[in-house]
Amino acid sequence: MIAIKVPPLGESIVEATVSRWLKQEGDAVSTGETLVELETDKITVEVPALKAGVLAARSKVEGDVVAVDDVLGQLDEMGIAGGAAMASASAPADPPPVPKDPPGGPVPVPVMMSAPVDPPPVPKDPPGGPVPVPVMMRSAPAARRTADEAGIDIASVPGTGRGGVISKTDVLNTIAAGSKPIPATLSVPVAPSAPTRTAERETREKMTTRRKRIAENLLLAQHSTAHLTTFNEIDMSATTALRARLKDKVEKEHGVKLSFMPFFVKAASMALKAYPLVNSQIDGDSIIYKHYVNMGIAVASDAGLVVPNVKDADQKGMLAISRDIAHLAGKARSGKLAMDDLIGGTFTITNGGVFGSLISTPIINFPQVAILGLHKTQDRPVAIDGMVEIRPMMYVALSYDHRVIDGQQAVLFLVRIKELMEDPASMLVD
Repeated sequence: MIAIKVPPLGESIVEATVSRWLKQEGDAVSTGETLVELETDKITVEVPALKAGVLAARSKVEGDVVAVDDVLGQLDEMGIAGGAAMASASAPADPPPVPKDPPGGPVPVPVMMSAPVDPPPVPKDPPGGPVPVPVMMRSAPAARRTADEAGIDIASVPGTGRGGVISKTDVLNTIAAGSKPIPATLSVPVAPSAPTRTAERETREKMTTRRKRIAENLLLAQHSTAHLTTFNEIDMSATTALRARLKDKVEKEHGVKLSFMPFFVKAASMALKAYPLVNSQIDGDSIIYKHYVNMGIAVASDAGLVVPNVKDADQKGMLAISRDIAHLAGKARSGKLAMDDLIGGTFTITNGGVFGSLISTPIINFPQVAILGLHKTQDRPVAIDGMVEIRPMMYVALSYDHRVIDGQQAVLFLVRIKELMEDPASMLVD
């Protein structure tokens, strides 16, 4: 037997949640085939079979929290697939050879030996029919928990495991197929004044490992830094006009969709060079200055918030930054980010404007010391040379650690970004 263990999960990650088993007990697997998926706070980790064989046992069920080197199951490299083993076990054996008659003809069989023997009595079912196997014995704990939370009768879920065992995946498939939840209350008459509670009113769902780690990191940032936010607003007229003029040509010639984010990444990278404290990190009583910019871009995915990094963004042009952002966003939404994509960031940009946010105070991506928040571009009346004009305006916010960044530097950093975004041509020739 080969133990299937939780592999190393990456920098500072010590535990994960069993997300999905791809193989059932008794299934044959080949070398390198994925057995189970684990979800961490950053990425989804696939655990492959180290050798070909049969999945003999699954020690953990979906939803269990596991640590590095925990045993997930057992792989029998000498085993045979469950279906093949059952087939070979049920195949009829070769019949024994029939003895030939001795000389002189067959020996007559005594009558007493050939008399029919009454078959043993078949036990009758007890009153009320046969006793069914309890559903509790045919379903995994995670399946029962998921069914209870969704208000699904576990007995109505068809099991696909060995012997009809119901797994969590079976319950999720039933829910996805549109199975209607059953009322959580018993069908006992109640007084008209008593309220009836059903499963639709409340549901309880355990936090995923990723959601717990995100919560812990946000609390760590709030409790470990002197958090402060300053605001400014940017007239997006010039950047909007430049993007409108270039986007079709860029997409046609380079296959890149030019969004506003590359402009902000370029502007922030240039502003970080002018104010290096914003690109630093505190280590004890020392300040570490980063002479490079790994720009983190917050991406919202179905699994939660992730922050992949555009490496060496300060050394790249607008097109290269656009390609990197599109590539990382695609990997994030498909769950294919690698650990290298997520570590080493020095500064972060988060864009709540894509969801309609007008203004907010972003939380620092610890251990970084600052984060830039972008918001919705909205037409507003502004005073231009003594005249009121309607301009596309965006509020921007810089949350920063006041232990290392003074208010003056924070304000000047935002002013520099404002200057660059209101004159984007200056970034293209830098």
